[in-house]
Amino acid sequence: MGTTGRRPGAYVCGTDAAMDVIGGKWKVLILWALNERPCRFGELRRELPGVTEKVLASHLREMEADGLVHRAAYDEVPPRVEYSLTARGASLNEALEPLGAWGRANVLGGLGASPAAGQVGEDDDVPLVTGAA
Repeated sequence: MGTTGRRPGAYVCGTDAAMDVIGGKWKVLILWALNERPCRFGELRRELPGVTEKVLASHLREMEADGLVHRAAYDEVPPRVEYSLTARGASLNEALEPLGAWGRANVLGGLGASPAAGQVGEDDDVPLVTGAA
C-alpha cells in the first residue's frame, strides 16, 4: 500500500498530501458512494451521473493503488467485480466528514434538513458555486 505514483518529499504539509490523494471532481464522490456499500462498476456509474467510464476506471485504479479502495474479482460467468472501501478509505471518509459539514453550513447555507454527517441526500439540490475565490 502507498502512494507509489505521488511526489514524495514535494508536499508542503499534510493537507497538501491529502489533497493530492483525493484531487479531482470524482474521488470524494466515489468515497461517498462506497461508504454506503460495496458497488459494482455499473452501480457506481449510476450513483455518479456525469462521470465517464474512462475517468471512473482511472480513479478507481488510482484509489486502489493508494490503498483506499479494494477491488474484488469473482470467478463467475459473467465476471463480477466489486469495489469497497479499505480501512484506510473509511478513515479518509471520516476525516472528510467535518469538511462536508462545513460545506453544508457555509456553501449550501443549511438548505432543508441535513442528512447524516458527511453525506448529501439524494434529493438535495446542490447549487453550482462558480467563481469563488
